[in-house]
Amino acid sequence: MLTEAVINELRSIVGRENVHAGPAELVAYSFDATFPQHPPDVAVTPASTDEVSRIMKLANRERLPVISRGAGTSLSGGVIPLTGGIVMALTRMNRILEIDHVNSCALVEAGVITGEFQTRVEKEGLFYPPDPSSLAQCTLGGNVACCSGGPRCLKYGVTKDYVLGLTIVLADGQVLEWGGKLMKNVTGYNLAQLFIGSEGTLGTVTQMILRLVPLPKFRSTAAAFFPKLTDATNAVVGILSEGILPATLEIMDQLTINVVEQYAQIGLLTDVEALLILEQDGNDQGAVQREVEVMAEVCRRFGASEVRVAKDAAERDQLWRARRSISGALGRYRPSKLGEDIVVPRGQIPAMVARVKEIGQQHGLAIPVFGHAGDGNLHPNILFDMRNPGELERVQAAAADIFRAALALGGTLTGEHGIGTLKKEFLEEALGPLGVQIMRDIKQALDPKGLLNPGKMFPTPGGSALESFITALPTLEGMTPG
Repeated sequence: MLTEAVINELRSIVGRENVHAGPAELVAYSFDATFPQHPPDVAVTPASTDEVSRIMKLANRERLPVISRGAGTSLSGGVIPLTGGIVMALTRMNRILEIDHVNSCALVEAGVITGEFQTRVEKEGLFYPPDPSSLAQCTLGGNVACCSGGPRCLKYGVTKDYVLGLTIVLADGQVLEWGGKLMKNVTGYNLAQLFIGSEGTLGTVTQMILRLVPLPKFRSTAAAFFPKLTDATNAVVGILSEGILPATLEIMDQLTINVVEQYAQIGLLTDVEALLILEQDGNDQGAVQREVEVMAEVCRRFGASEVRVAKDAAERDQLWRARRSISGALGRYRPSKLGEDIVVPRGQIPAMVARVKEIGQQHGLAIPVFGHAGDGNLHPNILFDMRNPGELERVQAAAADIFRAALALGGTLTGEHGIGTLKKEFLEEALGPLGVQIMRDIKQALDPKGLLNPGKMFPTPGGSALESFITALPTLEGMTPG
């Protein structure tokens, strides 16, 4: 428990109104977009790097855990304060400090909402491509912490490809400024990339310099329905073999298609095993349209029963409604879901989807699969009702089977959601003992007291995967915001 003296010192740093210690306030900082919950001892909302530094110096002195938090959209249990301590929410640090047209970059604070940033730079003819599904809520700092991606990552890459510089507050409160407005920089170790994807376990990112690119003037979209899933994945390879790099190449399996159609009623074919959503962008309208027509023809050649090419922006938005409706549709199908995130080689997508179906049948659970077909990043969503006795344990077992199936197919545990709490017990299976030990050594060097986001990323000695799923549930029993 925190002493009143510590709470008063926090109030002196950020202001009384920005220290949240009441039971109702703490509930808001007890969960993310998954289902475990645990309240912190206190939550603070700093407004500057200096305030973050002073909080960290206090925490270091008092040996208090600190969990940095953006908007709480983590899908891995990454910001749940399992050991209490201080939740440091950076949502007040939400300024776009500079948009630099000459150097094609922007200086932003960690609490800027991703979608709002994209809208702002697009008004100035610039483009920030990373587009996680939660872009209307998630923050740029959270994107850096998890190295977020999105549908456009096949063509444009993920968050790490757009970070030129970082301001990072270390565990002892020191402030590290790394990088700058440079397109090329190999001076010393690339420390910025070490912090990207570290999920707040090595330091707290407070500001970023992000690379921007010219905004494409034109987009064209198509949807292709395949009676056979294997044909859809073969079509993906066929498209890339044509020398085309699509802006997006999304896949939905039959269960996802059916759930979305029941929910949104947008005219999707439901007697097919797969749907591909294809999009290309660029500055030559004719070239963009031609590439989409080539992709459509490839899909037909590989067995698509129907291909719909959008004729205008309204039809394009209608096609994208299928992808954007997934979360809401799944929420109506079952009251709870575990949105997973694994990556396999593109050629193994049919085998992975087939294995997920087997796992769902084995554990009596519905598990629709969708994701980014172009790079093999799939999102099996395990649907369940945690109010049913024993169901959460079946979810845990199914998730473990999914992770191990991905590893067996030459894949990995996560492409954009992170490890967090829910996957940490599988880290050694993915990376091996030496890989995990090297990570522990880096953690020890930067956070010797183990204060930064404890209980995340690393396996618990003697722990189990089951514990990693349900450790925090009893604290706030019956509350299911995720």
